[in-house]
Amino acid sequence: MGNRHKFTGKKVTEEILSDNRYLLLILMDAERAWSYAMQLKQEANTEPRKRFHLLSRLRKAVKHAEELERLCESNRVDAKTKLEAQAYMAYLTGMLHFEHQEWKAAMEAFNKCKTIYEKLASAFTEEQAVLYNQRVEEISPNIRYCAYNIGDQSAISELMQMRLRSGGTEGLLAEKLESLITQTRAKQAATMSEVEWRGRTVPVKIDKVRIFLLGLADNEAAIAQAEGEETKERLFESLLSECRDAIQAVREELKPDQKQRDHSLEIDSGKVSNIQYLHSYLTYIKLSTAIKRNESMAKALQKALLQEHQSEDDGKRTARPQDLIRLYDIILQNLVELPQLPGLEEDKNFQKEIGLKTLVYKAYRCFFIAQSYVLVKKWSEALVLYDRVLKYASEVQAQAGAYKNSLKELPDVQELITQVNAEKYSLQAAAILDTNDTYEAESPSQVKDGKPLSERFETFCLDPSLVGKQASLVYFPPGFQPIPCKPLFFDLALNHVAFPPLEDKVEQKAKSGLTGYIKGIFGFRS
Repeated sequence: MGNRHKFTGKKVTEEILSDNRYLLLILMDAERAWSYAMQLKQEANTEPRKRFHLLSRLRKAVKHAEELERLCESNRVDAKTKLEAQAYMAYLTGMLHFEHQEWKAAMEAFNKCKTIYEKLASAFTEEQAVLYNQRVEEISPNIRYCAYNIGDQSAISELMQMRLRSGGTEGLLAEKLESLITQTRAKQAATMSEVEWRGRTVPVKIDKVRIFLLGLADNEAAIAQAEGEETKERLFESLLSECRDAIQAVREELKPDQKQRDHSLEIDSGKVSNIQYLHSYLTYIKLSTAIKRNESMAKALQKALLQEHQSEDDGKRTARPQDLIRLYDIILQNLVELPQLPGLEEDKNFQKEIGLKTLVYKAYRCFFIAQSYVLVKKWSEALVLYDRVLKYASEVQAQAGAYKNSLKELPDVQELITQVNAEKYSLQAAAILDTNDTYEAESPSQVKDGKPLSERFETFCLDPSLVGKQASLVYFPPGFQPIPCKPLFFDLALNHVAFPPLEDKVEQKAKSGLTGYIKGIFGFRS
């Protein structure tokens, strides 16, 4: 590439294709331009001017792909690499046309790419075919999207089916598919003017609410057809998000006519306005969807609990009954909010229906609380809770005569009763065995209490360690024992005793000094 002073670029030509790494240079240039274009695609959502740079980088990627395809036409390159280079070139070309909204040209390029990958998948082993089939699945949604924009109305149903797959659509198509579905529903919403719920017809004038109600049946059908739990969870979250947006739009309409609504309440003797009733309907949909989502998660956790009993997972967090208890708590909280919705206070059938659903979920909640007590060997508490489950279940069966249609979607109570009866017998047997184990554990002939031999002479105990090298005979070093302290004597009376004078009994000391010395010399000492 030149010397230390000047850069001189060298082109990769057929003459120097002695190593496959020369092709990787061109491939990396194309990948770099494409990846930068994908980054700009994300940034262009908030900065539209970057879309021009995005198109420029895609054109650069296509240019490098054309160069790679031209080099692969050399006799030094095998047939497999040539086909892969052609597919790569067709894919990048299709992406460029896709961004330019040139649907026919993009569809032709994607079809060419798909055909090449399908042929490669059929020509090699199964392990290699997996990669090629994966590329075909990634390209298919783009082809159907182009077909729809060209005029193929049947393509929208296929796109909806692709949306149900685990993980959904990715890349450039993900946002476009969501906007396409919204546009399709918006066209249908122009013909929708009212909705009927629980015997009352309510006009729908808000476009966002119309679009949501039109797509409600499709979303529910998509959730029912979804295969994996992740896909169901994603669709539930999407439906709840749309419902929240619709509720927010209704709330904004509720604010301006507060006085008018209060006046209408007085005139209609407590009957709520149409916009308020529509708000109650959307709230009902939101709470019902949340209940279905939590119930779906509970079923998945129940399957995980059954699999846990059959096999052991290493290093993974296993499902516990406490997780199910939390889900049923949330469901019961949602059920408490439903009867309080405006406009439904006087609906006796609705109140009765919610009461039966509450009993069903209370029964399941008690069941899993009992299961959690069984795990910690609290047999009495678990047995009482099992009896409570049977009580709730019998109440549901006694009152569910006229509400069987509304209870079809709920968990089966009869199946729960059968399971509880089996669990009760199992619990009683486990409690008896655990009692026997306790008695054996408390037998003085087999249990050591940790005391040395010197402390338990009066108790017989089989202790094999006494004949071993570390026999526990006495505590050593011995422990400290309390003893009385040394007494202290304080003579307090001495301060109050008056001693007699002793001057007459004490000899006076002889005088000393110079006078005494002189008297001593001359014999005058007395």
